Amino acid sequence: MGVFVFLPLVLPLTAWPIARLAEQHLHPRTATRLLTGVAAVMAACSTLCLALVMVVGTAQLPGNPLPDGWSDPEVRAAVPYDEVAGKAAIPALLAVLVVCGRTWWRHARVRRRAHRALAGLRDTEVAVLPDGAPYAYALPGGGRRDRVVVTTGLLECLEPAERRALFAHERAHLSARHHRFLLTVRLAAQANPFLRPLRTAVSYTTERWADEDAARTVGSRRAVARAIGKAALVSRGAPSATPAGLAGLAAAGPVPRRVAALLGPAPAVRTWPSLFTAVGVAAWGAATGAVVSAMSSANSAVTMVLILHAATPL
Repeated sequence: MGVFVFLPLVLPLTAWPIARLAEQHLHPRTATRLLTGVAAVMAACSTLCLALVMVVGTAQLPGNPLPDGWSDPEVRAAVPYDEVAGKAAIPALLAVLVVCGRTWWRHARVRRRAHRALAGLRDTEVAVLPDGAPYAYALPGGGRRDRVVVTTGLLECLEPAERRALFAHERAHLSARHHRFLLTVRLAAQANPFLRPLRTAVSYTTERWADEDAARTVGSRRAVARAIGKAALVSRGAPSATPAGLAGLAAAGPVPRRVAALLGPAPAVRTWPSLFTAVGVAAWGAATGAVVSAMSSANSAVTMVLILHAATPL
C-alpha cells in the first residue's frame, strides 16, 4: 500500500487549474458537471484512505475492540509513519464525519423551515411573500412541490421583462437540480479542504447555467442581465433573508462577471474541451487526478483487506 494511501489526500491539488479555467472557458453546464464529478470522486477517495489509515491507528489504542492481529507489525508496516499517521487519522476522520453530517442536517433543516414559512400561502409554483426585503430563491420540493419564492419588495423593483427573466432563472435552478450540485461540492470541500476552489467555482457556474437557460427562455440576454444587475443593486446593504444554501438570482458568484457574460455572445456548447488549449490541459489534468485517486484508494483498500484477512486468525 505504501505512500499510495496518502495520494488521494493531496491529489485534489490537480483540480485547482480547472476550477478557475472552467468557469471562464467552458459552458456553465459542462463546467458544473465536470467540477462536481471531480470533487465527489476525490472527496470519497480521500475519506476512504483516511478510514484505512485510521484502522492502523485504532488498532494501537489499548482496549480497542479490533482483533489483536490488526496491530501486528505487518499491518502497521503497510502504512508509512504508522505511529503518527495512524493516530492523526482518527480525529481527522471524526472531524470529517461530524462536519459533513452537520452540513447535511443544516441543509435539510433550512429546507424544512423554508417550506414551513410558506405554509399559509397557496400551493402554487410561485410563492410571493409580502416582504419589503428584495430577494428571491429556488426552493426544491424534496417530496413536495418545487417552488419559486420571491418577495413583493423585489417584484416592485423589476420591469415586466425583468420579472420574466427572474422567474425563468429560478425555474432553471429547479429543473436542473442545482441544489444537488451545490450540496455535493459543499460536502466534498468539507471532506477535503483542498477542494474548496471547486466549491467556489460551482457556486458561480450554477448561477451562470441558470442565467443562460433564462436568457434562452425569455429570448433576451439583456433582459436577464438587467434583472441580475437591478436585483444586486436593490439588495445591496439590505440584510439577506435568502435561506443559506439555496440558489438565488443575485445570491452567488460575482454579479459584474455574470452581467458581462450575458452582454457577450452565448457560450459554445461542447461536451469536452480540446486538449490543445489551456482549459483542455487543465480538464485532463483534473480527470487524471480523479482517476489516479480512485485507483490509489482502490489499491489501498484491497491491500488493507488482504493484509487484515491474513493477520486475523480464523
